[in-house]
Amino acid sequence: MLGGHVTAVCDVALRDSKMAALLLRHAGRQCLRTQLTPLLCTRHVVPMGTTAQQEMDRFWNKNTRLNRPLSPHITIYKWSLPMAMSISHRGTGIAMTAGVSLFGLAALVLPGDFASYLELVKSLSLGPALIYSAKFALAFPLTYHVWNGIRHLTWDLGKGLKIPQVYRSGVTVLALTLITTATLAAM
Repeated sequence: MLGGHVTAVCDVALRDSKMAALLLRHAGRQCLRTQLTPLLCTRHVVPMGTTAQQEMDRFWNKNTRLNRPLSPHITIYKWSLPMAMSISHRGTGIAMTAGVSLFGLAALVLPGDFASYLELVKSLSLGPALIYSAKFALAFPLTYHVWNGIRHLTWDLGKGLKIPQVYRSGVTVLALTLITTATLAAM
């Protein structure tokens, strides 16, 4: 019983070593061939009838003559809530990345520390409405991105992908975003 298993293992090992030897032999031949006869490795270049620029000009002239719009053009789509929320999700992600990066660079470059700049803002005696608006503007992208990110994670689980559910979850995300943002701005 054990002898058959050992024989099978030996057969597999022998087959694998033969395969490795064939691959090495083939690779060696390729290397030797390129050293002995470099002319075999050259490519034959055939001139083209037109250049790429001529082809592009012909393409754009034809599309202009036929009055074709650029495709896909944003104006051909009817705006919907999921479409607007998808674009907004990307926009808030980009805005937060840019904001955090600029804040970090400013912290490295500008003199003073955070406490001194906080005191500067306090000394401006800004009204509560303006301070609340600024806090709301800072909190909104974060809360929207978080709630919409949770929505996307549920989609990754295969939940809520039917069109009515997509719209319902979109309205829910917007409501939760406004409530959470208003709460954070009031702190």
